[in-house]
Amino acid sequence: MDDEERNKKSIGYSLLYAVTYLHALLPFSVLYFLSDILYFVVYYMVRYRRKLVRRNIKKSFPGKSEKKIIRIEKDFYHHLCDYFVETIKTLHISDEEVQKRMKFENPEIIDRLTAGGNSCILSLGHYANWEWVTTIGFHLSSDTKKGLVYKKLHSDAFDRLFLKIRSRFQSTPIEMRSAYRKLIESKRNNETVVVGFLTDQRPPKSKGHYWTMFMNQDTVVQTGMERIAKLLGLSIVYLDITKVKRGHYVGKFFVITPDASNEPEFEIMERYINKLEDTIKKDPAYYLWSHNRWKFKKESVEEEIEINKEQILEADV
Repeated sequence: MDDEERNKKSIGYSLLYAVTYLHALLPFSVLYFLSDILYFVVYYMVRYRRKLVRRNIKKSFPGKSEKKIIRIEKDFYHHLCDYFVETIKTLHISDEEVQKRMKFENPEIIDRLTAGGNSCILSLGHYANWEWVTTIGFHLSSDTKKGLVYKKLHSDAFDRLFLKIRSRFQSTPIEMRSAYRKLIESKRNNETVVVGFLTDQRPPKSKGHYWTMFMNQDTVVQTGMERIAKLLGLSIVYLDITKVKRGHYVGKFFVITPDASNEPEFEIMERYINKLEDTIKKDPAYYLWSHNRWKFKKESVEEEIEINKEQILEADV
């Protein structure tokens, strides 16, 4: 990258941060008013991914009427706009205020699992306001390091902005490809770490080797969380989030496994998927339906894998 391109990216980030921070100074009442306006623009005018959202909800709830599907859809877009302004507000919100808005019922479960110096993976999905889950650090032992595994965004400016947001509450963002290495380093240094994994992202097509039924559909699942936990003998908990009212959430932890090392292959992922389904079915509007989660079809992926195997065999011959 030459100096000119680096300067352009720096200016782009500075402008984005300045605009975002100015909005973050606004009180929640004004931000939610802006969210209502944004909802009208996004849903009725721009129609952002409406076909995809409608299809995802319909396939996930085939027994629901068209009226109920549309209600979930509209509630989802309302919440998506709220999530957007709440994420912006993260740049300028006091520790006391955010703890009133993001509560945790039983964080002592994590302290109990990590009491012997072992590290723990916190698994969750793109549900409710996952950005505020980083505030869990306020409720854990001060000796415990906190991290969040993230996928790098295509936009350099937005990637830098979200890194700043996600490190706001004593949490260290960890790029997905370096998660295993970071956890090994922590283990060697005898550090206790709690790391959040958003495990409902769609994996690359070439890596889609495990399929399960999720929300009434064949779904390819990322297995990185399970593989890392099994190799390092980590505990795993699941975070179920409830949206109590606008801007207020409560999280409750469930133990997936106290020690992943001896669990059968894919058993951890099945438990996680089942818990995430329960969370979504409880109140469907707060899941990220605009994500193209079911882009890949099982038959086409398996066919591609078989073709790749044949090509490798032919190359060996």
